Amino acid sequence: MVSPAFAQDPAIQNFNPQELIRSALKWVESLGYIGGLVFVLIYIVSTVAFIPGSLLTLGAGVLFGVVLGSLYVFVGATLGAIAAFLVGRYLARDWIGKKIEGNEKFAAIDRAVAHEGFKIVLLTRLSPVFPFNLLNYAFGVTGVTLKDYALASVGMFPGTVMYVYIGSLAGDIARIGSENQPTDSTIQWVIRIVGFIATVAVTLYVTSIARKAISEISN
Repeated sequence: MVSPAFAQDPAIQNFNPQELIRSALKWVESLGYIGGLVFVLIYIVSTVAFIPGSLLTLGAGVLFGVVLGSLYVFVGATLGAIAAFLVGRYLARDWIGKKIEGNEKFAAIDRAVAHEGFKIVLLTRLSPVFPFNLLNYAFGVTGVTLKDYALASVGMFPGTVMYVYIGSLAGDIARIGSENQPTDSTIQWVIRIVGFIATVAVTLYVTSIARKAISEISN
């Protein structure tokens, strides 16, 4: 439980992640040619630190345009996801492994996911329903190979381009994430449809793999 004194701390009360990100974007904008590199580094840190990257993605459209913005976001998100994956695999895997030790069903499912890792990661990357930052760590404690995990990051690219495009419509960092931010209804519907299809696909696929893995150890 948070103590009343801590909760009343002005620094805590005034903490606003959106304003922090907007300030970071304004700083990046002032850096000129090295702004792209700094943006990628900020995206990596944000991904590892569980800071939602939606505003950064939208901001990339304002700062760099659709082409460069999509490239910078994709590189930053991919490297950040790999970093979180490695943290989950080498710093948290032992602890989680002890919790599930002896659970044959989980072991079978884990082996199945390891065998079909690329497809599963790819489908979850296409779906906005699955929490990006949390999945990065969660996949680290499965048998998915780093190679498959990294290659499946390509699933993030369609959504990245669409969100960067929406951000580019704002034209001003101050409008990012605000009620005054312009939108494109067609792009939003495309995102929803693609996300829905991917969500259904990954749910059915993982369920099928799990059932098959469990049946193997039951026979």
